[in-house]
Amino acid sequence: MPPSDERFLYDEDAVESADAVTEAQRIAFGPILFQAAVCLRDFGILAHLKRRGAQGAALDEIAGDSGLSAYAAGVLLDAGLAARILFEKDGRFFLGRVGLCLLGNTMTRVNMDYVRDVCYAGMANLGQALKEGKPAGLKVFGDWPTIYPALSSLPEPARTSWFAFDHHYSDDAFELALAHVFRHRPGHIYDLGGNTGRWALRCAAHDRKARVTVLDLPEQLALLEREIGKESPDVAARIGMYPVDILRDGPLPGEADVWWMSQFLDCFSEAQIAGILARVRRAMKPGARLFILEPLCDRQRFEAGALTLAAVSLYFTCMANGNSRFLRFRMLEECLARAGFVTEEVIDGLGIGGHTLMIAVPGE
Repeated sequence: MPPSDERFLYDEDAVESADAVTEAQRIAFGPILFQAAVCLRDFGILAHLKRRGAQGAALDEIAGDSGLSAYAAGVLLDAGLAARILFEKDGRFFLGRVGLCLLGNTMTRVNMDYVRDVCYAGMANLGQALKEGKPAGLKVFGDWPTIYPALSSLPEPARTSWFAFDHHYSDDAFELALAHVFRHRPGHIYDLGGNTGRWALRCAAHDRKARVTVLDLPEQLALLEREIGKESPDVAARIGMYPVDILRDGPLPGEADVWWMSQFLDCFSEAQIAGILARVRRAMKPGARLFILEPLCDRQRFEAGALTLAAVSLYFTCMANGNSRFLRFRMLEECLARAGFVTEEVIDGLGIGGHTLMIAVPGE
């Protein structure tokens, strides 16, 4: 896909006039329909209708199977019809294509759990967050300046849903990115913002000579230490930790052949990104390369991906830090140039999240 400042999925008004009022109502009642969809899933109604297949099921059967009253099942089913999750014929209910996705599509399940458990309550404060530039919704979990030092302390099920969301979009992209990183034969990799160390562990398992140092907040390194403890002695011995707050002044180590950042820069404002990249450039030894793996808004092939990134950018606004977002290609390229990097290679379409891998080197 060629570089683009704009994503052409949204370059025209694609809604017909006759449909505009209905679509507007779907937005107006969106939070209610979302909760109804979660209930249809979690009370087993979608699974029951899938089992019934072409026979469908009547209201009393659905109520009995779900353990709900006929009234409760009835209002959920009506909401499911309005949301196009189900359809009804001759007094029997059937699972529609959207319902099949809600039930069986992994991306949809991960997204729904993440929205329900992490975002839903706090997003009522989005207007305040937009005005103040602070994550006003995060207060539903506690008194934290950003969500990142709080991740290890989030209550369940928010903690599990957050990490499931994060890992879902990165894991398969990691597998595809490994080949691009290791064709440069790195002996030492810095994983900046390494979270629970999934990339570091992949690298150590992929090449038994490679060493990986994870640079992250102390709170995150505590999570990583537990994960390393589950690995073989050989793998654990080649993974190091370097506590750092990348936004604070202080030296960075400079021994790595590869600096790796995955879904890391989207956690910062554009000005902060340029500053972080400048710090990294100053610390890099001659011949080192920077690898950045990010899902970019204007490099998505499918509307489901573009929609997801637009919505999760508002999570950053309201819940995470108040000032970051998923980036566009030109934004990231300009930040690299401001920091003194030259983009060497761009690889699109990695993994289910449509990640882009950018490889950069220090300019002259």
